[in-house]
Amino acid sequence: MSDLFESSDFASDAPRPLADRLRPKALAEVVGQDHLLGEAGPLGRMVGNGRPTSVILWGPPGTGKTTIARLLSSALNLHFEQLSAVFSGVADLKKTFEAARTRRKIGQGTLLFIDEIHRFNRSQQDSFLPVVEDGTVVLVGATTENPSFELNSALLSRAQVLVLRRLDDAALEILLQRAEAYYQKTVPLTEDARASLRAMADGDGRYLLNLVEELSSVKTVQPMDSAALVAAVQRRMPLYDKSREEHYNIISALHKSIRGSDPDAALYWLARMLAGGEQPLYIARRLVRSAIEDIGLADPEAVHQALAAKDVFDFLGAPEGELALAQCVLYLASAPKSNAVYKALGTARRAAQGHGSLMPPAHILNAPTKLMKNLGYGAGYQYDHDAEGGFSGQNYFPDDMARQQFYVPKDTGFEREIAKRLDYWSKQRAKRQGNE
Repeated sequence: MSDLFESSDFASDAPRPLADRLRPKALAEVVGQDHLLGEAGPLGRMVGNGRPTSVILWGPPGTGKTTIARLLSSALNLHFEQLSAVFSGVADLKKTFEAARTRRKIGQGTLLFIDEIHRFNRSQQDSFLPVVEDGTVVLVGATTENPSFELNSALLSRAQVLVLRRLDDAALEILLQRAEAYYQKTVPLTEDARASLRAMADGDGRYLLNLVEELSSVKTVQPMDSAALVAAVQRRMPLYDKSREEHYNIISALHKSIRGSDPDAALYWLARMLAGGEQPLYIARRLVRSAIEDIGLADPEAVHQALAAKDVFDFLGAPEGELALAQCVLYLASAPKSNAVYKALGTARRAAQGHGSLMPPAHILNAPTKLMKNLGYGAGYQYDHDAEGGFSGQNYFPDDMARQQFYVPKDTGFEREIAKRLDYWSKQRAKRQGNE
């Protein structure tokens, strides 16, 4: 129905948002997605070859998924059908498939665009399989969620997943200039406020144009600065959903920034999570994990700092307790790094699995009974505190297992001192075992 409406004489009279009025008329006008639409991109090649295939467009809101689907249908000479998974059911799908079969009999192909395709359940997604496989429809699905988690593997095997990027600053500036050309006047903003406007859009072209449309009615003599801009329009929070993939992306960014010894980046991602309403306990757990996984014995104080940050937040609550999390993030990010403990445990586990249930050597076994003493339990054991230097150098590995080195300390922080001790003990062990 939308195609009929747009082609009617009433289309120009209907109230339409600026984002709809400025919708690109050709694929070349779509901004920010050159990696898909360029001649070497998958959609560019598809149009150039004239061979349509089903695709899943995965990307954040306002990056052009619906627009690209519409323009693809025109470029490939396919009838455009659009359904929303939010409002459509099995009956709608059956009706659409039947209409596509009818068009196919007269030589007309169909591009079926499904918005929010991840909202369909498994059985509804399965209904696409036969019509996609036999070419009845060319499916273009749009989703803001990770298809790996939300779409059936059978459907993913029949459609190529294409990732749309959030619009960068340059792409948003192009849209801003198009809006100004439409209104035949510049948006009354200082350069700093203009940059703030693009930042408010958060990579969403539709949202940027909605802001411009709102600003078009603002009466001002002098260009607005950033403070006046914020007062004139309502700024939205950065994109963050605690129950979706973004939740895991941001916590991963925080963890990797700490591991990469970048305190400023780590503090930024912490601020993003706090602004998005993330549970502080979830953040604190990841900080403890980072302290033992990425710092370990290079700075044994790190785990104490992480646990203390959790306790301080429990005691103070928000917002004061957030300072403890920030302090911990800065401490961990600026601490010396080592994953030697993490790697050592993994290596030891593999050795334990590979060697089976080997017994400890008899000399380190306790002998509480006469029988056990007669079997040699505890015979020859040397009490290390009585040995010279408090180190006996005895073997503590199973008799049928060669000595192995699992823990290899890094040459950073406190582990540098540990490495010196281990090297000294290794030489003493070799010396004393050689004299036996």
